[in-house]
Amino acid sequence: MTSKKRGLGKGLEALIPMDNEDKNTEDELIKVNIDDIIPNPEQPRKNMDNEKFKELIDSIKEHGVVQPVVVRPIDENKYELIAGERRWRACKELSKQEIPAIKKNYTDLEASAIALIENIQRENLNALEEAQAYDRLMSEFELTQDDVSKRLGKSRPFIANMVRLLNLPDEIKDMLKDGSLTAGHARTLISLKDKNLQLAAALKIIKRNLNVRQTEDMIKKLLQKDNNSTNLNNKKDESVLNLENTIGKSLNAPVAINKEKKGKGKIVIKFSNKDHFDKIVELLSISDVSRETT
Repeated sequence: MTSKKRGLGKGLEALIPMDNEDKNTEDELIKVNIDDIIPNPEQPRKNMDNEKFKELIDSIKEHGVVQPVVVRPIDENKYELIAGERRWRACKELSKQEIPAIKKNYTDLEASAIALIENIQRENLNALEEAQAYDRLMSEFELTQDDVSKRLGKSRPFIANMVRLLNLPDEIKDMLKDGSLTAGHARTLISLKDKNLQLAAALKIIKRNLNVRQTEDMIKKLLQKDNNSTNLNNKKDESVLNLENTIGKSLNAPVAINKEKKGKGKIVIKFSNKDHFDKIVELLSISDVSRETT
């Protein structure tokens, strides 16, 4: 018999009370042997900042573990790590025998959801890891954007925009991973529909070291340019488009006819190289044109 996967939309209120008054009497602060803790296989953090990790090690060495990790019992004297992997790993590096932990009696489903939520709230995830965590909360645990926003204290538009980062090209996702781009930079790129244009803009942001405001201005200009081009094409009537097509076929080259006011305008013929240019000149029967500039 198969059991239907239940959502956590309403159950989250019991797990993470809105008034922050956790009355779960099952919670217990304990000392756990480092080797008795098994890391969470669904840990949202995929990359660890070595410099910050070293700072954490130094802090724990001097002050001890200030914030307990969160675990749940999975076997006799064995625990699964729900939150606090960096603290746990730092203690292992320091060869500590024990670590303070809060024991939670979560089910498998609750443990997976809470592990994500705890990490989003307490750990310094990069933008891509954070976006993936939000997406998992909604897709795997049947939560809505409103559910996630209420429990995490984030606005619904913020959650929506973060998840949209997952639609960006892989090259830009890599830039988010290594910190070359911030989430603010990446969110502005979503406005560009062409992935090649998104990538070109991302490289320009890094090369020019643009801040988010400067990036927004750049994207506005790119969108305006694209709209102007689209509007110009939309204004051409069918007879002009047919003429462009007819001339283009006869010259074997792209042709654009741009009409202006009072009957003025221009015809633009594009060529790909010198041989192509010579062929167009030959087709136009122009014998005395200087071709030195090509």
